[in-house]
Amino acid sequence: MAMSMATGSERYRTGRVVGLASSAALGGFLFGYDSAVINGASSAIKSTFGLGDFAIGFVVSIALIGSAIGAWFAGGLAERYGRRPVMVIAAVLFFAASIGQALPVGIVDLCIWRFIGGAGIGVASVMAPMYIAEIAPAALRGRMASLQQLAIVIGIFATGLVNELILTAAGGVSTNSFWLGLAAWQWMFLLMVIPAVVYAVLALRLPESPRFLIGVGKTEKATAVLASIYIDDVVPLVTSITNSLKGDHKPRFSDLRGKRLGLMPIVWIGILLSVFQQFVGINAVFYYSNTIWQAVGFSEGQAFQTSLITTAVNVVFTVVAIALVDRVGRKPLLIVGSIGMIVTLGVLTFVFGTAPVVDGNPVLSDGPDIAAMVAFNLYVAFFAATWGPVVWVLISEIFPNRIRAAALALATAAQWIANFIVSTTFPGLASVSLGLAYGIFTAFAILSLLFVIAKVKETKGMQLEDIGSLETVKA
Repeated sequence: MAMSMATGSERYRTGRVVGLASSAALGGFLFGYDSAVINGASSAIKSTFGLGDFAIGFVVSIALIGSAIGAWFAGGLAERYGRRPVMVIAAVLFFAASIGQALPVGIVDLCIWRFIGGAGIGVASVMAPMYIAEIAPAALRGRMASLQQLAIVIGIFATGLVNELILTAAGGVSTNSFWLGLAAWQWMFLLMVIPAVVYAVLALRLPESPRFLIGVGKTEKATAVLASIYIDDVVPLVTSITNSLKGDHKPRFSDLRGKRLGLMPIVWIGILLSVFQQFVGINAVFYYSNTIWQAVGFSEGQAFQTSLITTAVNVVFTVVAIALVDRVGRKPLLIVGSIGMIVTLGVLTFVFGTAPVVDGNPVLSDGPDIAAMVAFNLYVAFFAATWGPVVWVLISEIFPNRIRAAALALATAAQWIANFIVSTTFPGLASVSLGLAYGIFTAFAILSLLFVIAKVKETKGMQLEDIGSLETVKA
């Protein structure tokens, strides 16, 4: 299928682009799958190994430290070996970790396997936006880069659905000897091998990034890849990419240095976008939503069902973002998202903060419980339609070719570290007061709005080679 670009200057094969981007984005599915699995299994792990609030927070979030480290090294690996081989490495790590988490000898090796799986997810989370940005035409790049977030939320929904089916069949998440002598929560981890295998197979079938191929002198192969995407003559595009890379060495983290606290302003923009995406608390929702709803009086089954509804909302509104990002633009969506999250998180702060406390947990009566569920799902909707996918789009496209791999790796690592901080501290904060936890998230939503208004400029419809300059972002 061919379609003219918005500029009318280039035509491309839409089906080909969507196929390549979807295959690369499957790494996001693995991230989402892992997130939802630990949400469903955390209470069983806590009781099985006799863990406290801080300990279960660490078990949940140790994977995120692995993700940060995997993301940190992914850029260098991608520049040395190519995008496709590094995707395969990520799939292998995730496959091994899925089996290890399902069959732990004790809590220590469970943490080790979660760390290894996290490293694989971190690598994949860098490769997907990098690869998609480098193969997608400008008119499609926002929507294609948003597929990373769509894959994440579909992974969250799929695992929530699988967890619900396992819970129903086993009669409880902690049920021992559900099947083949394994507990229900162990099967939740073991089934993750399926998307890991699919990701490896699809990654092996992908062509290498044309920008990487040109960078290593394989111009003919790069031309062939671009010719499979574009209908018109690709020689001008090859020349443009070659010129943007001319005279450059392989990117190093030292290339990111600048006068603003040691880094270039554009690098700080990418880092802060990633940090704000996490500090508004979205992964506290997906890692601990079952725990939250049980804490305020829901049964285990009701908590799973409520969380499943939330994940469905997440998927639907991510699709909305994909429809809007190349039409409305990046910055307007971020502004609307921040405003929506400020209001909904504010409502959750009030509801949880004013609810009567029984045995250390807020108890929601009729009325406040409905308000909490509505605000909870609206918060997810605003995030999913804006900050969730748009941040991935921006950090994949705002950096110049010469520093993209290193800068994207650093921004993604910052995202995982921020995710770790939120995930580790949330159980402790929630045990003190859910109102306090959501009040902190509200404050960061306010800061995210001020940041976007002051620092982020629009990149909609711009060629990748044109975006990568300091002028695209206010320093």
